[in-house]
Amino acid sequence: MSKLINLLDRTLATFCVVLCIGLVVSVVWQVFSRYVLNNPSTITDELARFLFIWVGLIGAAYGLGQKKHLAIDLLLSKLEASPKKYNTLQIVINLVGIFFVCVIMIYGGGRLVLDTLNSGQISPVLGIQMGLIYLALPMSGFFMLVFLLRDLLAEIRQFTTQS
Repeated sequence: MSKLINLLDRTLATFCVVLCIGLVVSVVWQVFSRYVLNNPSTITDELARFLFIWVGLIGAAYGLGQKKHLAIDLLLSKLEASPKKYNTLQIVINLVGIFFVCVIMIYGGGRLVLDTLNSGQISPVLGIQMGLIYLALPMSGFFMLVFLLRDLLAEIRQFTTQS
């Protein structure tokens, strides 16, 4: 399992770097063509929007996997640092995260992708099927699910060794 997680981490990190490079190049060209050439590129405008969606969602999955995501630890800090309570709350947090990822991102995002592909909606400038753009949602949800399951299993193992 550890090798799979490490491979997934490296793959997501590389993919995010490639997406960020594409996003920066697209935005720089957009600014250059707009202000220097006085002929704004419509392709880079749409491409930047789509790359931003992908880098945001895939980057969020990578951040979750690295445990560097945004967290509000107010409740955790109020528990007086009891290891058992802390561990129990971490299990509950992971279960809520798994529920959200499965229902909203994977199921809901998957339905969005299928509905959009079935409707034949394409982007106006690039001519890309919009379902492929929206595919970032269930894909990032799947990656988040893998990381949340890893964390949940680790918390359960820790909980059972404390008992």
